[in-house]
Amino acid sequence: MTNEGQGRKVLVTGGAGVMGRRLCTGLMERGFEMVVLDRPGTKLEDDRIDLRHGDITDPSSLKGLFDGVDTVYHLAAVLLPPEPSMYESVNIVGTQNVVNAAREAGVKHFVHVSSASVVYDNPTRYSLSKREGERIVRENGVMEWTIIRPTLVYDEHGGIEFARYFDYLKKFPVVPFIGLGHALKNPVHTEDIMNGLIAIAGNAKSFGEVYAFSGGRAVPIWTMSKMMLRHRGIKKLFIPMPVWFARGIAWVLEQFMNDPPLKWQMVAGIIQDADLDHSNATEHLGYRPMTIDEGFEKTWPLRKA
Repeated sequence: MTNEGQGRKVLVTGGAGVMGRRLCTGLMERGFEMVVLDRPGTKLEDDRIDLRHGDITDPSSLKGLFDGVDTVYHLAAVLLPPEPSMYESVNIVGTQNVVNAAREAGVKHFVHVSSASVVYDNPTRYSLSKREGERIVRENGVMEWTIIRPTLVYDEHGGIEFARYFDYLKKFPVVPFIGLGHALKNPVHTEDIMNGLIAIAGNAKSFGEVYAFSGGRAVPIWTMSKMMLRHRGIKKLFIPMPVWFARGIAWVLEQFMNDPPLKWQMVAGIIQDADLDHSNATEHLGYRPMTIDEGFEKTWPLRKA
């Protein structure tokens, strides 16, 4: 364990989740004192972490929670909520509430985990909410800030979006593939995301920077999808589905269902590039991610003949 973070307190919103727990462990190894803000009812087994309960959509529940905190990592967000209104209430209003509470408590550095989808030419309600969250962080007026834009996140447990897409690929004997599969994707292993996030704490080079946490090699989504199946020992035929048809089905389903099996967000994610340049993260943070080949083999090793 190093002592570079000794005497400095870091708060992680949404820190009781899988990603948050890993981040806390990594930062404690660097000597930081850890505080986690998560919803009432959440628990942590590690008694070295000060777990505080609050609701980021309720500013009154955040009062006093940021006192003495040097750096905030804002992970709390919704990606695929049961109610679409939660994009605004959590990702926008919730982010504003956390920024306000951190600023009032004198927090010096605010690290905001956003999304690669903010660069989409055809945005979704989710990507628009993350764009607005970024604006709120940038314009906070007092705190230094850093913004992280991860691409498709995966590990042996999946990653929410990755796991949902894999479920879609597994569902059909013949996969109705949306579009021609040309969009470039650069999935990133959670180990690389953790290394990058941990390197930000106390790092003045990260102030005012936007970092893409992407993987080490981009591939067309058709290729990525085949690899996802192959590394699980599955072979399937893909039949391209016109984008206009998939978008139409998604629109109809969204009119009548709160959580339809096909949404515009999924269609948009399949047909648009998510291959962001991480060169500034490499320069400032030593960020050197695995390629998709290395990451998939590490996570789901292919059986040797």
